[in-house]
Amino acid sequence: MEAPEFAIIYVICSGLEEAKKIAGKVLDQRLAACANIVSPIYSLYWWKEKIEEAQETLLLLKAPYGYYQEIEKVVRANHSYEVPAILRLPITEGLPEYLRWLAQETNFDY
Repeated sequence: MEAPEFAIIYVICSGLEEAKKIAGKVLDQRLAACANIVSPIYSLYWWKEKIEEAQETLLLLKAPYGYYQEIEKVVRANHSYEVPAILRLPITEGLPEYLRWLAQETNFDY
């Protein structure tokens, strides 16, 4: 199966300011065409043998699928967590005009 051409990069951040900082750096480098920030979100998760609860911020980056490694580097360099949640979710279908815009804004040959 071929890799999809585009992805949503899902990143959980410690708060709104961290998400905005990371989004700005990714957008400045044209690694993503768009960033959505959802705040607050409430998370429950296992960490170091116990269940933790936190108020966090969700950052969604829309980007070419192959740009993931570069985006991950930017996120890791600017993130406060020891093990940040960074996930690449393939976009398997989308409005063609939107995908063309995404490609254009990231200098991706689509």
